[in-house]
Amino acid sequence: MATPVKPTVVNADAVVRSARTVIATEAAAIRALESRIDASFVEACHLILGCKGRIVVSGMGKSGHIARKIAATLASTGTPAFFVHPGEASHGDLGMIMPDDILLAISYSGETDELLFILPAIKRQGIPMISITGSPKSSLASQANVNLDAGIPSEACPLGLAPTASTTAALVVGDALAIALLEARGFTADDFARSHPAGSLGRRLLLHIADVMHSGEDVPRVGPDASLTQALVEMTRKHLGMTAVVDAEGHLLGVFTDGDLRRALDDDGVDLRGATVAELMTRGPKTIGSDKLAVEAAQLMEQHQIHALLVVDAEQRVVGALNIHDLLRARVV
Repeated sequence: MATPVKPTVVNADAVVRSARTVIATEAAAIRALESRIDASFVEACHLILGCKGRIVVSGMGKSGHIARKIAATLASTGTPAFFVHPGEASHGDLGMIMPDDILLAISYSGETDELLFILPAIKRQGIPMISITGSPKSSLASQANVNLDAGIPSEACPLGLAPTASTTAALVVGDALAIALLEARGFTADDFARSHPAGSLGRRLLLHIADVMHSGEDVPRVGPDASLTQALVEMTRKHLGMTAVVDAEGHLLGVFTDGDLRRALDDDGVDLRGATVAELMTRGPKTIGSDKLAVEAAQLMEQHQIHALLVVDAEQRVVGALNIHDLLRARVV
């Protein structure tokens, strides 16, 4: 194996020029694809939309890396898909491919031995094949039900050897398929979140108030006749910086917060020893339902410059409470 050449000096101008040439070459390759989105592309989408199984994506070498990414993109956007290594397929992994599946084979030359070797077995099962190649007249393209032309004017590699623009082109064709199918299926952000529950989008679209709120005995609440001292004790015990003020049936009457306490302390007309919490509370506080998304609570808090919310049911009974720290712990904000 040849030892890599290590230049002693880096020519900054040459490095920048080389990088810009690569970007321009690959951009040109992508632009050339646009005119090739034609009836073949539509037919490929029809095949995939009618598939009762999964899309099995396969490729060798650098095309294999692209195939893995395309499979992942398809799977996360509503088209069940997985990657099969063509070399492993001929040693048992063909058993992963079922008659209801579709093979999406990627090879720039269209002459990859490992892919061509498994085609007879694929054909015997009657499995349709879509190919992405750089040569519509190649062996792989000629045996495919549909071939998508991802040919390029040239590689970005100055030697014309390292797959660069060709792999970018194949990736773009795969992305175009995935997004066209996403739109055809009516795939939504909620659908996307269900396959990404650990991501930030998943948390924003799947996490509900009921998942993060305090409930039961952890909800601070006092009656309207409670003294200021009793309200402060309840607030301290429950650590939310507020307490709900409720009637005997648990219906919300108001909320008493740290802000209400500060206003009471600044008001010389308030008898702090004799006043009830009902005299000091805020009436008509902002509330939210337990079925709402947690991100809606964050938006409500930001909009009204508050740090906590009471959760109520349809009859305005207090069923929970949360503050900004609960949303931070849930990584909603």
